Amino acid sequence: MLGHLPVVLSVARHRSFAAAAAHLGMSPSAISHAVRSVEDRLSTPLFARTTRSVSLTEAGARFIASVGPALVDIDEAIEKLTADHGQVTGLLRISAVSVVLEMALIPILTTLARQHPRLTVEVHADQSLVDIVAEGYDAGIRLRRAIQQDMVTTRLTGSFKAILVASRDYLDRRGTPKSIADLHQHNCIRLRLGKSGPIYDWELIDGKKQVAVKTSGTALLTDSTQALNLAVAGVGIAYVAEPLARRCLRDGSLKWLLPQTAVEYDGLFLYYPQRASSAPKLRAFIDVAKKTLKSIA
Repeated sequence: MLGHLPVVLSVARHRSFAAAAAHLGMSPSAISHAVRSVEDRLSTPLFARTTRSVSLTEAGARFIASVGPALVDIDEAIEKLTADHGQVTGLLRISAVSVVLEMALIPILTTLARQHPRLTVEVHADQSLVDIVAEGYDAGIRLRRAIQQDMVTTRLTGSFKAILVASRDYLDRRGTPKSIADLHQHNCIRLRLGKSGPIYDWELIDGKKQVAVKTSGTALLTDSTQALNLAVAGVGIAYVAEPLARRCLRDGSLKWLLPQTAVEYDGLFLYYPQRASSAPKLRAFIDVAKKTLKSIA
């Protein structure tokens, strides 16, 4: 039964047999067999299953609360032992907003792959707020204001502005907005926070105060990086991180609109619970991140 416990924990974290199978590299039938074996041994169902969802039973929740921390401790002990022999192994799961990949993660993951080929980094891009501990992530990457106070943080990027951009083709057709109020007459490329979260209101500076501006338009995305591509294609006005748009601004494919309205954010931070700070896989990521981002700053 002990060998099946990591499978049960993965199903509990993902709330899905299929997602657990993909995460562990097993077949769905093998996942079902493992869970059924544990349930038979305990003589109690751990999961309530329907055709659309999987949830923990009351007994299952108590069981996971009891054995989950122990399994994590075992995994960490194994990882520390292999790290003592000069090898960082395991799976590092990170929850991040989508802009992180282009703004910071690509050079970090490139270096990690060379230095620690036995370490796998799994990045889940999600615009919504995520409880990284409850969802089974090792760390998260977000703006500082979205991070819980009890988390340890490591800066990944410098401060940056969120700006409004559009292609010259779009502006030739629709005109250039002269004020925030003019945005209501334009096709704005909007962002939904997560699969079923709210639509993000653009945060802009109006005079001396910050305001949240509701917009409308023909495109609604859950991945903010794609807004830049749609803006270049002439679909409408996008609200994006300035570092992502920098190349397009330089080559003229995009124009920065209403620069006086741009809000500046403190930057993107890696965050994680204190107990995870000594894990070799997380330390390897942090060490590489600091060296890599310093070299390209």
